[in-house]
Amino acid sequence: MLITLTSDMGLKDYYVAAMKGAIYSQLPDAKIVDISHNIPPFDILHASFVLKNTFKQFPKNTIHIIGVDAEKSEENNHLIVKNHDQYFIGADNGIFSLIFDKKPDGIWNININSEVNDYSFPTKDIFIPIACHLARGGLPSVVAKEIQEIKTKQLFRPIIDNNSIKAMVCYIDKYGNLMTNVTKQIFKDVGKSRSFKIFLTRSEYSIQKVSSKYNDVPDGERVAIFGSSGFLEIAINKGVQGSGGGASQLFGIKINDIITIEFTEE
Repeated sequence: MLITLTSDMGLKDYYVAAMKGAIYSQLPDAKIVDISHNIPPFDILHASFVLKNTFKQFPKNTIHIIGVDAEKSEENNHLIVKNHDQYFIGADNGIFSLIFDKKPDGIWNININSEVNDYSFPTKDIFIPIACHLARGGLPSVVAKEIQEIKTKQLFRPIIDNNSIKAMVCYIDKYGNLMTNVTKQIFKDVGKSRSFKIFLTRSEYSIQKVSSKYNDVPDGERVAIFGSSGFLEIAINKGVQGSGGGASQLFGIKINDIITIEFTEE
């Protein structure tokens, strides 16, 4: 049975090793996949982007443990969520609504195990026993109460008018590539096949074409593509650290910055 781990714990400390030890102690034959442990602390937007672009590659019945902003509170319960024939375990802090494009197939509110005395490490002490229960074929209803709704959180949506789109940078990968919140369908609906310029914060930097791949432009040149995430991406071809820098570094663009796309008639 596959169990994945996504957290903001990094690899410097003992936390990730402790989680894996807890899984193997309960389920020696488990197969564990680290999706990422480099999520910025408590950043559910970053975590949701990573998971949204990952989970569909996994087989049915995979169990995903989400250790980001995981503590239970009066507002945020701990949930088991089933969607796309996979299970997701995490806090009801809005992240599930950001991961999925459709309502979950099942939602269960986890019943806290009375034997747990320390709630400061819920990913290990609560989520992992639940994941191992599911991996052994246990039903969610044995350890959790079925409910109907998850907490919803809305992403900033592009600001659209007849001739422009104001996009937000919602993710920056290790190459410095900028992922926006503009889908190909939004771009097509607003653009209507018109000429355009993508302005990169400062007006002297712009892109006037969407390419199909990075190598459509020379090394070190700026490029716009609809990447594997399905969203408009701004990059520098092979522009990594030590080789001219990525788009984020070169253009001084950070997460939540605005990129404007302006369309003009021929």
